[in-house]
Amino acid sequence: MNHLYYGDNLRVLRDQIGDESVDLIYLDPPFNSNASYNVLFRSPTGDQSAAQIEAFDDTWHWGDESENAFQEVRRSGHTDAATMLEAMRSFLGTNDMMAYLAMMAVRLIELHRVLKPTGSLYLHCDPTASHYLKILLDAVFGARNFRNELTWKRTSSHNDPKQYGRISDTLLFYTKSENWTFNVVRSEYSDEYIRKFFRHEDERGRYQLDNLTGPKINSLDPEWRGYHPRNSGRSWSVPRRIMALLTDPEKAKAMTTEDKLELLHENDYIVFSSEGTPRFKSYLHELAGAPLQSIWVDVNPLSAHARERLGYPTQKPVALLERIINASSNPGDVVLDPFCGCGTTIHAAQKLGREWIGIDVTHLAIGLIEKRLNDAFPGIAYTIHGVPQDIEGARAWFDHDNRTKKEFEKWALSLIGAQPWRQGKKGADGGIDGILPFGKTDRAIVSVKGGKVDVRMIRELANVVARDKAQIGVMLTLNEPTGPMKAEAAGAGQHESGDAAPVPRIQIVTIEEAMRLRDRAVQIPLRRGDTFRKAAREEDTTRQSKLDL
Repeated sequence: MNHLYYGDNLRVLRDQIGDESVDLIYLDPPFNSNASYNVLFRSPTGDQSAAQIEAFDDTWHWGDESENAFQEVRRSGHTDAATMLEAMRSFLGTNDMMAYLAMMAVRLIELHRVLKPTGSLYLHCDPTASHYLKILLDAVFGARNFRNELTWKRTSSHNDPKQYGRISDTLLFYTKSENWTFNVVRSEYSDEYIRKFFRHEDERGRYQLDNLTGPKINSLDPEWRGYHPRNSGRSWSVPRRIMALLTDPEKAKAMTTEDKLELLHENDYIVFSSEGTPRFKSYLHELAGAPLQSIWVDVNPLSAHARERLGYPTQKPVALLERIINASSNPGDVVLDPFCGCGTTIHAAQKLGREWIGIDVTHLAIGLIEKRLNDAFPGIAYTIHGVPQDIEGARAWFDHDNRTKKEFEKWALSLIGAQPWRQGKKGADGGIDGILPFGKTDRAIVSVKGGKVDVRMIRELANVVARDKAQIGVMLTLNEPTGPMKAEAAGAGQHESGDAAPVPRIQIVTIEEAMRLRDRAVQIPLRRGDTFRKAAREEDTTRQSKLDL
């Protein structure tokens, strides 16, 4: 089932994802005027879109595309969503926020369609648009299916002299119906909590004294060792989790209350107070932990030097997605992320033994996810849609029509981890199609050629490298280079960087080589810290955190 799609998620959802086929959806849709995100900009077929690629920049504006999305919602048959969107437009007008909400509304309708009746959706956002998104979700999913608003402390304290520091994100948690999958996730007790409540200790460890009774009176409750809970307006309540440790669960079901109490007493789990009230010794090491609440402060954000950080600006920690996936799905379930960015959701889903579907509209993201998966899970099987899978497919894509040439270029750059020059915007490029940073401040200039190539192009690339004071030039070519091209490149000499081995100053890499070797196809002495790093290899793909089962 594991599928990675390049393209507009609205089109992919409609054309590729069946009704009620997904168990869990996590999405982190872009909208923040002060942040950087990747955005919907065009489909793989080259159709125009209002927001052209600016690899991670926010470019939602009202135009034909947002107007079409608005009208699609009105025609969708989702009257609540249409009514709510119309009300928002009457209040907001046709500004950037309204464009974003219209584009999101039509996608939320599709996400609701593909979600199973037992499924859940988590929408990750910040205060910029969270209030509007919650209203839209109420309209699409039904206000009765709102489950919680989760707060994640995503950063440390901010010193803002004009207001309170903004240190949290919001996750809006909705379900498809009243019957949804949920596994109670537990967290470790804090040191303060342990000191306060687990004040006793014996050879087994730290413990607290807990009740063996509950608040409801049961007239059939027996007296045990001179104590009857009914005298205190209560009834016996023997902890099942400890009985499961002491005896077979089937035997426990057949035991009387007196037998259970005696078993606990024989195993030194009961202490009598001075008044003769039996208390239960609840050991710290036998407890699963505290049930998770709606404010999450124990999932640390990714620091600049975090081992899992890949260099993607909006990357979320794997632990955050593991928590969500553990809580709202089971092994074998299908997890969908329609704005999958650098692939954290996919990584966590694979690690926890779930099937997954990821969608993103930038080649840079798709290439990064491929590299991340292959580094972390060697031998992983998955299918990529919307990009060439072999050299014949690459040639067919380039030859399809002129409108796809820029998309081909961005895809080719993504193979070696290069960034589109000037975010891939159309216009004069000065002989530069992409940039590949390395070293401390060095860079390689990349030129992509899909058609016929000759030696003049190597000379032009060398001139651009010299003009822009770059260190290396890379020609990425669909066709095989000629002998004179190879000789001209070799004659350009080598680049030396500190103690690293010298590398050719002008390099020719075929797209076929780049498809096979990825970033290893280019000889780089030392990559910069802000380029995409290698994901650590995962050893355990089925780990499940503490759950109440």
